[in-house]
Amino acid sequence: MGPRRLRSSLLSVLVCSLALGGCAQSSSTGAGGKAGSQPGSQELLVVSYAVTKAPYDRILPRFKADWKARTGQDLTIRASYGPSGVQTRAIIDGIEADVATLALAGDVQKLEEAQLIQPGWQEELPYRSIITESVVVFLPRQGNPKGIKTWSDLARPGLSMITANPKTSGGARWNLLGLWGSVSQTGGSEAQARAFVSSVYRQVDNLPKDSREAADLFLKRGIGDVLLTYENEAIVASREGLLESPFVVPSPNIRIEGPVVVIDRNVDRRGTRKAAEALATYLSGPDAQKIFAEEGFRPVNPSVWAQVKSRFAPVAQLYSAADFGGWTTINSTFFSKGGLWDQLFASTR
Repeated sequence: MGPRRLRSSLLSVLVCSLALGGCAQSSSTGAGGKAGSQPGSQELLVVSYAVTKAPYDRILPRFKADWKARTGQDLTIRASYGPSGVQTRAIIDGIEADVATLALAGDVQKLEEAQLIQPGWQEELPYRSIITESVVVFLPRQGNPKGIKTWSDLARPGLSMITANPKTSGGARWNLLGLWGSVSQTGGSEAQARAFVSSVYRQVDNLPKDSREAADLFLKRGIGDVLLTYENEAIVASREGLLESPFVVPSPNIRIEGPVVVIDRNVDRRGTRKAAEALATYLSGPDAQKIFAEEGFRPVNPSVWAQVKSRFAPVAQLYSAADFGGWTTINSTFFSKGGLWDQLFASTR
């Protein structure tokens, strides 16, 4: 790996708990200060997006035990959860994350642009640094009274749809790309895609900040006719008895890819690189991948996927971020200031 970026003055981990309200201590063995503050102990901060808390509550303690068994070193692992866009901004603004698992590679690219990570991060970990996959699903009301089965059904007049805000939520960005791709990736023109997506968002009254808040709005407060969300959220809601009807997995669909990255500038300053890289690698290993699968994520590890694929609905056609030109193009075209999302939002309000 090439020379690391210059050091910068960063905020302490305490700022994370105060500013985000999302830092939680996943394990408590070792010193509570900065990495290396006591011999034989070290601290890592993992920053992630909202819907990953359930798997990480199980994975991080296992990694800590595995690391202790292999190295003899005690780890304190803290974790912060929130909307992916907000978490990305917090890291850029100085939260001392060692490892980030964000909702999309487009947010990781922003960390690269801020010179927090080195170019080529995709090649440094297995599976091009992707640790989970998912798809967009529809959650209807009991009995699916609106008959929602396909993407085109979402444009029906009078339908109230719930989705998070693409300005803050990675899941909402995947939802928007799913909607757009249902037209553009099946032979439709850009004009047709724009018209369809505009008609859908005209029926969105609420834009919560993240996918978890959107799910709570629909499932717990009874707002909306249909929720667009991650498949893993729907699987967990079904398991917990919160769904009134089976969820719908439309085809075609978008392959939602969740990346992991080690924050180079932070780990080099803090001396946590070895443990951070070990954790990032552990997330693609069989133990972590099985837990991701149990929590509704599609594993990227082929051996684990072979064991669990029957649990997930087959999707005849999957398109990906690469089919939109990659995240540099997506960020510029869809989510930059004045981009397609801003235009769509202005036209639907």
